[in-house]
Amino acid sequence: MKPLLETLHAKAIDLWTREGILKEGITVTAAPLSVKEAIGDPEADDFPIQKGKEKLVEAVFRDARGQAFTDHYGNFSGTLDEVAALPLTTNRNRSVFISTLNAVSRSLGLCSNTVHCRDKGPGLCAKEVYETIAARHGRCKVTIIGFQPALAEAMNAKTDVRLVDLDPDNIGRTKRGVLVEGGEATRDAMDWADLLLVTGTTLGNNSIDQFLTGKPVLFYGTTIAGAASLMGLNRYCPQSS
Repeated sequence: MKPLLETLHAKAIDLWTREGILKEGITVTAAPLSVKEAIGDPEADDFPIQKGKEKLVEAVFRDARGQAFTDHYGNFSGTLDEVAALPLTTNRNRSVFISTLNAVSRSLGLCSNTVHCRDKGPGLCAKEVYETIAARHGRCKVTIIGFQPALAEAMNAKTDVRLVDLDPDNIGRTKRGVLVEGGEATRDAMDWADLLLVTGTTLGNNSIDQFLTGKPVLFYGTTIAGAASLMGLNRYCPQSS
């Protein structure tokens, strides 16, 4: 089976070609957003973007905005043809492609909720995510991939949770009531869980394939908006716009 990112890239190029926009002189831009621009004031200070671990880049296509989290960013301006030609071998190039895909997909009406929530949004989102999981799956064991503070706290208050994150500053510490495990625990934590709650950032760092095992998966976040639409992935991001 081809890696998801490879299949997604081919689908995106095919879509852009069919829409007749691949060769047009349309400019796409992406630039890192400040913490305030990205999430406002979420009434907490332990979100990864506040720690400088990641940046939220934004692409603008026509009148639509699309965002993606990344730890390797840079400004980009060009055509969709030039975006399509970028080798997806670095986090930076993947962030340009993914944010562009989100903006274009939104412009074409294929997806929504491509702009990160702000202020009280993350806390409200966490409650809605739990309620959605409970409605679909009942009480179940959940492994969260990627530390999102409000989400970890909300899930831990209601069900059995394990949390895997790659940030060495988090690993081995209890954050929002949950012990943060490192990447070496991923397989065991996945086997333990009934459901995986996975950050869309796994698309940006190209680790997503390991979570597509047939076990129920729910992706969260704006990063994976366009990909979820094109690839038929389950995604829930209720407070984004």
